[in-house]
Amino acid sequence: MSWEEDLQGREPPPSLETLIVPRVRDLGDGFHVRRALPSARRRMVGPFIFLDQMGPADFDPGRGLDVRPHPHIGLSTVTYLFQGEILHRDSLGMVQPIRPGAVNWMTAGQGIAHSERTAPDTRAAGGRLFGIQAWVALPKKHEEVAPAFVHHPADTLPVIDGEGIHLTVIAGQVHGGKSPVRAHSDLFYADAKMEAGSRLKLSAEYEERGLYLVEGTLEVEGTRFQPGELLVFKPGSEIILKAESSARMMLLGGEPMDGPRYLFWNFVSSSKERLEAAKADWKEGRFGQVPTETEFIPLPPDDPPAPVRYP
Repeated sequence: MSWEEDLQGREPPPSLETLIVPRVRDLGDGFHVRRALPSARRRMVGPFIFLDQMGPADFDPGRGLDVRPHPHIGLSTVTYLFQGEILHRDSLGMVQPIRPGAVNWMTAGQGIAHSERTAPDTRAAGGRLFGIQAWVALPKKHEEVAPAFVHHPADTLPVIDGEGIHLTVIAGQVHGGKSPVRAHSDLFYADAKMEAGSRLKLSAEYEERGLYLVEGTLEVEGTRFQPGELLVFKPGSEIILKAESSARMMLLGGEPMDGPRYLFWNFVSSSKERLEAAKADWKEGRFGQVPTETEFIPLPPDDPPAPVRYP
């Protein structure tokens, strides 16, 4: 199926390069994800190599999220929540609750292991979990940096307010706001909320630009888009976004990567040999222990890594 068929009769806006409509996957216990990246139609947008919508999921008291310790190399992860809470633990010894609007930026570099769970007090009460998880591939010169984890509370992030727009700059620089998050590549990542009838300009500052619509209805050059759709735009043109209803979206992108990336499980690298080394390291327990954790996710079946090319 071509991406034009996913428009279901809608006219493609001139600025649109492709449309990705991720399918819903049930991970069990009613927890659903929509994986927008990587896709057969577009493997990356700027350095963004992975984009998942998590939930919304409603957990009964006593139930919650349990992602056992697992490894990463060659990327940075960012989990951004709209609702709920996740407890992050990693092999550096960091323990940090992830709450709505805050940024928790974990750079795997040469290797890190972490778990993502619902904390005991939150689990006891139950509640909703809703957010976005993104992975940002590291440039070749930074692929083997030392692992690191930084936390930025919601009130430390720049916010652009006015004319029906509330835009939080999560990472990089956009609309005059610059995030305190230290990224290793030229990128932008923002949470934009729009009131019905408001307009937002997406400039041509970055070559690769995407928009993931979380809530509401959005019009782009006369074409209407619905929640759960990832729009990837052509470079070079200024785009005006119009909210037909109250809407929320993630704006993301940046400059093209410095070559293709290989992706296997939670590992990203410009080298297939480096992926093989990472697999061996996880099997042999060389990623380090996540404190208080005794479980782990085993290495999946050994399929050949597929190149994640750009665009």
